[in-house]
Amino acid sequence: MGVRVAKASVRVDERTSARRVASTPANKAPKRPVRRKSPLWARLLIIVGALLVMGSGGTLLGGQLLLQHYTAAITHEGGLGTAAAEGKSIDGPINLLLVGIDERANDPDGGARADSIMIAHVPASHDSVFLTSIPRDSRVKIPAHWITRYDGGTDKINAAFQYGSQNGGGRDGGLELLAETVSGLAGGLKFNGAAIVNFDGFRGLVDAIGGVDLCVDEKVTSIHIGWNTKTGKEGVPYNINSDGTPGGLKPNMRPQVYTVGCRHFAAWEALDYVRQRDLLEKSDADYGRQRHQQQFIKAMLKKTTSTGVITNPIKVNAVLNSVGKAVSFYNNNVALGDWIFTLKGITPDSLVTMKANGGQFHSQNIGGQAFEILDDETKEMLTAIANDQVAAFVQAHPDVINNGDATP
Repeated sequence: MGVRVAKASVRVDERTSARRVASTPANKAPKRPVRRKSPLWARLLIIVGALLVMGSGGTLLGGQLLLQHYTAAITHEGGLGTAAAEGKSIDGPINLLLVGIDERANDPDGGARADSIMIAHVPASHDSVFLTSIPRDSRVKIPAHWITRYDGGTDKINAAFQYGSQNGGGRDGGLELLAETVSGLAGGLKFNGAAIVNFDGFRGLVDAIGGVDLCVDEKVTSIHIGWNTKTGKEGVPYNINSDGTPGGLKPNMRPQVYTVGCRHFAAWEALDYVRQRDLLEKSDADYGRQRHQQQFIKAMLKKTTSTGVITNPIKVNAVLNSVGKAVSFYNNNVALGDWIFTLKGITPDSLVTMKANGGQFHSQNIGGQAFEILDDETKEMLTAIANDQVAAFVQAHPDVINNGDATP
C-alpha cells in the first residue's frame, strides 16, 4: 500500500499504575468510579467491537454454534436506509459508519444526538483500515425523513441522529438518517455496515481484556472524575454548566489528571480519558478528543488481538459476552462469519487514523450558532473514501494522518 503512519518524535516517559495510586490522598486507594448518565463520548468505537470478534475469530471459527450464538446477540437489520450498499457481498471495498450517541434518559421522546461520528474504510485489498472522524458540529444538509416527520434542512451533522430517532424512530431511525446525511456529504458514499456502542457495556469489554496501554500526548484534566482531598472519596470535581462545559472547581476536589507519557490504563481511566474535550492542554477540544479516541481504538485492537487474549478461552468468552452487551452491529444482511473471514487479516499496524480540517478549527457563526466548516482537503478525503482511492490520497496529503502511537 505504501502508506506509513509516522511515529511521534517526542520521547515520552513511561508511567505505571503506581503513579495514579501515589496521587490519591494518603491511605485512600483510588476507587473505580460509579458512572452517571452523561454525554457518552465515543460510543462509536464499533470498529473495536467488530474487529474484536474478528480478532478472536481465528480461534473460534471451528465452533459454528458459538458463532451463531454471538451473531444473534450482536447483529441488527436495517439502519442504513438509502445509504446501504447493495447486495450481500463484501468482496470489494468496505465502508462502516461508526456512531457514538448521547442518549437522554430524562427525555425519551426527544431522540439522541450523535456525540461522535467515524467512517472506517477498508480498501478492496482488505489489508488496512482508514479511520476518519467527522467533526460533530460540521454544517451539513440533512435530508428529509418522512417516517419521523422531519422535513430536512441545514444543521450540525450530530443533529441528524436526533431528527431520525425522534417521534418513534429510535436508534434505527437515527442511524438511518445519519447514514444518509454522511452519504450525501461524501458524494454518495454507500455503507456496508454500521454500529452503535453502548457505553456501560463497552467499559465491561475493556475490563474483560484487562485494560489497555496508551500514550497520552497532551495533559488532560477530567471534568467527570475527581477525588475529595479530605475524605478521599470519588466525585465530580467541577460544577457543570447547562451546556455540559465545566464551571468552577468544587471545594476540596482534585480532578483526575492524565499527564503526558505512556502507561497502562484501567478500563475506567481509559474511557474517562477519551471522553474529555474541555480541559485539554493544547485547547484542541473535539479534535483532540477525536485523536485520542482513534488512538484508543488502535490500542484496543492491539490488546484484543494479542496472544494473551485470543489464546485464553476464559478471556475470549468474557470478551465475546461483553461485545454482545456493548455493540449493536448493523451488518446489512452480510453474515457475521463473512465479516470475520474477510477482515481476519486486519492488524493494529494496518490501522491508519486520519483527521478532518487538519485537526484545526474552521468555525463560523451563522445565525447565532457556531458551526465547523469542512475545508476542501477534507472534502477531497471523503470523495477518496467513496471512490476507494484513500491510499493514493494519503500519499499525496500526508498531513491528514494523525501522528502518534496509540501504545508504548
